[in-house]
Amino acid sequence: MDNCLKVGGRGYAGFFLITLATLMYEILLTRIFSVTMWYHFAFMAISVTMFGMTVGAILVYLRPNRYTAERAKTDMASNTVYFAIGVIFTFLIQLCIPFVPSSTFMGVFSAALTFTVIAVPFVFSGVCVCIALTKFPRQVSRLYATDLAGAALGCLLLIYLLDFTDGPTAVVFVSAIASMGALLFAMDADSRIVRRLALATTVVLVLFGLGNTWLVQQQKGMIRLMWVKGKLEERPLYEKWNSFSRVKVDGNLYAQQQPFGWGFSSKMPDDLRVRRLHLDIDAAAATVVTAFDGDIEHLEHLKFDITNLAHHLRDEAEVLVVGIGGGRDLLSALAFEQKHVLGIELNKAIIEAVNDIYGDFTGHLDGYPNIEFVNDEARSYIARSKNTYDILQISLIDTWAATAAGAFVLAENSLYTVEAWTTFLERLKPNGILTVSRWYFKDRPGETYRTASLARATLEAMGIENPRDHMMIVAMTKPKLGDVPDGIGTLLLSRQPFSDADIDKVEQVAKDLDLELVVTPRETSDETFAELVDTDDFDGFLAGFPLNISPPTDNSPFFFNMLRLRDAFNKDLWRQGMMGFNMKAIATLARLLLVVFVLTFLCIIVPLILTTKKEHLKGSLFHFLFFAGIGLGFMFVEISQMQRLIVFLGHPVYGLSVALFAVLLSSGIGSFTTGSISGDLLTTAGRNRMLGLLAILILFGLLTPYAIRMFDGAVTLVRILVAIAILSPLGLFMGMAFPIGLRLAARGTHDLTPWLWGINGATSVCASVLAVAIALNSSISTTFWVGFCCYVVATACFSINGRRHA
Repeated sequence: MDNCLKVGGRGYAGFFLITLATLMYEILLTRIFSVTMWYHFAFMAISVTMFGMTVGAILVYLRPNRYTAERAKTDMASNTVYFAIGVIFTFLIQLCIPFVPSSTFMGVFSAALTFTVIAVPFVFSGVCVCIALTKFPRQVSRLYATDLAGAALGCLLLIYLLDFTDGPTAVVFVSAIASMGALLFAMDADSRIVRRLALATTVVLVLFGLGNTWLVQQQKGMIRLMWVKGKLEERPLYEKWNSFSRVKVDGNLYAQQQPFGWGFSSKMPDDLRVRRLHLDIDAAAATVVTAFDGDIEHLEHLKFDITNLAHHLRDEAEVLVVGIGGGRDLLSALAFEQKHVLGIELNKAIIEAVNDIYGDFTGHLDGYPNIEFVNDEARSYIARSKNTYDILQISLIDTWAATAAGAFVLAENSLYTVEAWTTFLERLKPNGILTVSRWYFKDRPGETYRTASLARATLEAMGIENPRDHMMIVAMTKPKLGDVPDGIGTLLLSRQPFSDADIDKVEQVAKDLDLELVVTPRETSDETFAELVDTDDFDGFLAGFPLNISPPTDNSPFFFNMLRLRDAFNKDLWRQGMMGFNMKAIATLARLLLVVFVLTFLCIIVPLILTTKKEHLKGSLFHFLFFAGIGLGFMFVEISQMQRLIVFLGHPVYGLSVALFAVLLSSGIGSFTTGSISGDLLTTAGRNRMLGLLAILILFGLLTPYAIRMFDGAVTLVRILVAIAILSPLGLFMGMAFPIGLRLAARGTHDLTPWLWGINGATSVCASVLAVAIALNSSISTTFWVGFCCYVVATACFSINGRRHA
C-alpha cells in the first residue's frame, strides 16, 4: 500500500485528539445550554453534534473529486484546524444571541440560529472522521477504535477540566486540544502551511485559556455568559462551575430585608428582618443564603415557614436534610432546637460557597457541634447508613431546574421514585417523618397530585393497607401574580399512622399560620385528592386522569414530566404556572421529533439519493438496513443506560460520563479486535459476533436490574465501577458491528461507504430524540428492548449480505 494511503502514528494521535475534543465539546454544550436555556433545549446539543457530523460525512460523499484518498491526510489536518477555530468563533457568536424560545417567528428564528451556528464546527469534525473511516479501509478497525477511545477519555477529562476552570474557558481548552490534533495530522501529512497554522492556534489558545482561568478565579473572567434564560445577566458576586452545575451568588451583603418566599406565613410579624444573598444553580434552581450571627432568636422567621412543618411535631429530633442549598433547612433545625442535623449535599461547590466563600456571612455552620455536612449522593448514602432519623427533609430539591445538568436524557430524578421513598422511610425511626415540599397551584396542583400518588404507592409497596392514615399534605397559599405558584405544598409521610395528637397539632399549626389542610386522615380538600388516597381502583383512576400523575419508579423516573406524548400539543394541559415549562418540554420533544426527521431527510437522505449512481446502489438494501439498525440500536441502548445510570449513580453528569466512557472505550476495544479477522473469515466471524451481541443484550437486559438493586447502597466509587463492569461487555460487542459491516460492504464498492456512514449517522440523529420519546411514553426498559430489536434486524441483514459476498 502506498504510504500516502496509510495513517501513521502521528495521524492516529491526531485522530484520537479530534474525537476527544468533539465529544468533550458536545458534553460541554449540554452543560452550558443548561444555564443559558431550559434543560429540554440543552438536549439538542446531542442531536446538533450528530447532525453536524453527519452533514460533514455527506460532504465527503458528495464531493469525491475534492476529498480523494491522495489528499486524505491533508484534508484531515485542515478540517481539524477549521473545527478548532470554528468552535471559538461559533461559541462567541452563540453567547451574543438571546435565546427566547416561543412560537413566534422571532422565537423560532432565535432557536434555529443558535443551533445552526453551534452545528458548524461539527461539520468539520464529521468531514475528518468520515475521511479517516472511509479512505483507509485496511485500517478501519484500528481507526474506529481510536475514535471511540478518544471520545471515551473526553467524557472523563471534561469533569476535571470544569473543576479547573469555568464553562466558557473550557471551550477554549477544548479548541486547543483539537488544534493539537491538527498539528499532529499536519506532521503526518507533511503539510507545512497547516502545521504552522495549527501550532500558532494551539499556542494562542493555551496561553489565553490559562490567563483567563486565572482571571476567573478572581471573578474577572474575560469570557462569560451574557444571555441567560433569555435575559441579559450582570456579573455576579461569585460564580463557580463544575461538572454538576454553575453556582452563582448575587445580592447585597449588608441590606436588611423581610424574609421572602412562597412558604412563609402571612402571620409572620412585619418587623422581622434578615440579611440574605441569592444562590442559584444553572440560573434556575434558586435558594437563599441567610446571614447568621449565632443568635437563635434571629431565626424566629423560620418557624413561619411551611417547609418546617415536621419540626412542630417532633422535638429533640435527629434530622437529615437532603440538599443543603443556602443552609436554610439547617438553620431551621437550629431554630427549633433539634438535637442534631445532618446535611447531605451532592454539589461540593454549594458547600464551599456556604461554608468557605461566605462562611463569615452564614456563621460558619460547619463549626457547630450539632450540625454535620456530608458531600455525597443522598439516596445511596441513606441506603447504606446504619443510623435512623426522626425527620428526613426534602424541600424543593430540583425545583424547576429539574436536574438541569443536561438534557431530556438527563431529566430523570432518583429522589422521586417509589424505590427511593421506600429507602427513606426504612431509615426513619418508627414514628419518624419524611417531609417533602413542592410547588403548589391551588387550581391545578399537578405536582402535588403526583406527590400524593407517589406517597400512596410507596406505602402500599411496603405492605401498608391504609395509606391515608400515614400521610398529611398541607399548603401555604398567597395572593399570586402571573404564573408564579400559589404557594408551597408540604407532604408528611410516616411508616406508623399519625396519632390523634399529631393530627391535632397540625390542625393547630395550620390555624395559627393560616395554612390549608389538603389531605389528612380526617379530610381532603378536593375529590381528586380523595380518589388518590382512598380509591380501590388506583390504576384505573391514574389512567383516566388528564395528566400523567402515576407514581414514578426507577424504570420510569420522570417525576417532572406529567404530559403524555399523545397530549403534547394540548395547550389546556400546559397550564401549570411557572412549572408549565415542564409540560411544554414534552411539546418541544414532539416538535424535535418532527424537525429532526425532516432535517435528516432533507439534508442527508435527499442529497444521497440525488447524487448516487444507480449502479452503486444495486444490491445495497440490506447494507442500508444493517447500518440503520446498528445506528438506531446503539443510540437506543446507550441512551437507555444513561437514563438508568442517572438513577443508579444519583446525578446526570455521572450517568452521562460513566455510560459514555464505559460504552465508548469498550466499543473501541471491540472494534480493534475486528482488525485481526482475515478477509475469508469475515462473514462467519462477523455473524458469530453479531449473535454474541444479541446474547449479551439479552443477559444484560435481564440481569442488570438485579445488579443495580444489589449495589444501590454502595459508595459512589463502587457504583461507578459496577456500572463500568456491566456496561463493558455490552460495549465490546456493539463496537464490532460498524467495522465488520463496513469491511463487508467494501467488498462491493468503496464508493458506497460514505453513503453507509451517512445512513448510520442519520439514524443515530433520529434515535437520539426517539429514544427519549419512548422512555417518557413507556419506560427505560422499553427503549432498551427496542434497541435489541434493531440489532436483531441488523444481524439478519449481515447474514444476508455475507451470503451475497461469499
